[in-house]
Amino acid sequence: MLDLRSHFSRFLNAEPERLHFAAHSHHPWPDVTREAHLQAWDDAARLIDDKWEHVLGPVLDEFRTHVAGHLNLPDPGTIAVAPNTHEFLKRILSCFPAEKPIHILTSDSEFHSFSRQIARLEEDKAVAVTRVPTEPFTSFEDRFAAAVRDDFDLVFVSQVFFNSGFAADVLKLAEAAGDNAMVVIDGYHGFMALPTDLSSIANRAFYIAGGYKYAMAGEGACFMHCPPGWGLRPRDTGWYAAFGNLSNAQDGQVGYSTDGWRFMGATFDPSGLYRFNAVMRWLSGEGITPAIIHAHAKALQQQFLQRVTDCPLFERAHLVVPHDEMRRGSFLTFETPQAQDIYAALKRQHVVTDVRGRRLRIGFGLYQTGEEVDELVHRMEHGSTVLASDAEASSAA
Repeated sequence: MLDLRSHFSRFLNAEPERLHFAAHSHHPWPDVTREAHLQAWDDAARLIDDKWEHVLGPVLDEFRTHVAGHLNLPDPGTIAVAPNTHEFLKRILSCFPAEKPIHILTSDSEFHSFSRQIARLEEDKAVAVTRVPTEPFTSFEDRFAAAVRDDFDLVFVSQVFFNSGFAADVLKLAEAAGDNAMVVIDGYHGFMALPTDLSSIANRAFYIAGGYKYAMAGEGACFMHCPPGWGLRPRDTGWYAAFGNLSNAQDGQVGYSTDGWRFMGATFDPSGLYRFNAVMRWLSGEGITPAIIHAHAKALQQQFLQRVTDCPLFERAHLVVPHDEMRRGSFLTFETPQAQDIYAALKRQHVVTDVRGRRLRIGFGLYQTGEEVDELVHRMEHGSTVLASDAEASSAA
């Protein structure tokens, strides 16, 4: 099993007692990102007014090359960058005519950056949404494909669902979407967590992800693959969208680049791109691929599941994505009425997890070994004792 803890020394040693099992949410950064972050500052001091030629030249070119390589995309030029994925969503939505509702097919388990925005637009009848339940997982792809209609403008679905960890077959979903709708895959919980090959749908589907989670680069380094021929003139447009090869603007229309630049915004903090590039170089130097990352996370998951079966803290919990379901990302989700109590008990034990209502999420990453899993279970067992004592005290009162 990999032991890369020394490469995360600054994050891990900042609070030595902390056990971080929320890799799906806030991933620690490897040490190489600190030097990269400082390099962004030094480049700004060295170049001043010429900084953006460097950032939007060599730095962005390297970023795009890394992304295209990990997704097996034929052209790095289809990649646009933004500080967050919500910015991309707004540009996607602005591609459609403003005078009629946008017809959307999606799931009932999309992350808040999409679901909240769409719910707000529903209030104004600006969108008409069909939501396909993700559960039961075994039939999700078939039910989603069966829901496809010719009048959908946008098909939006996650690669790995944030509230369960179920990993959908996005190639199958994109192919089932037909030829009329824009297809957008939210890959934030899949990128660098699962091996992902988009070559067969590179001309058909948008793919959105970023550096905050398994890419280990922190915030501000989001990207979108923009397939040629789709969303040519978003109304939500920044002046960067005019860079590159401009299409001929007719009748005084605003011109757009024909590649990924058409979805670019405007000035942003470029330090995330520096950190992202540093992480990708480090992984390459270590010979670590998304397949290796996923195998490492799965091994830690198996170890945890074997150890936690007798833990009283999980007596009333069930695994949302069953143990025998192989289509799962790099985190485990447990549903239990005690989710909030378990989260709080673990937090008192200096264990970082994540809770959403009745669902507790436990994430696994490269900075962990079997040692941390054993210690996690040990603290969970102690947490069970604390919860039991609290319950007895409450009853006595």
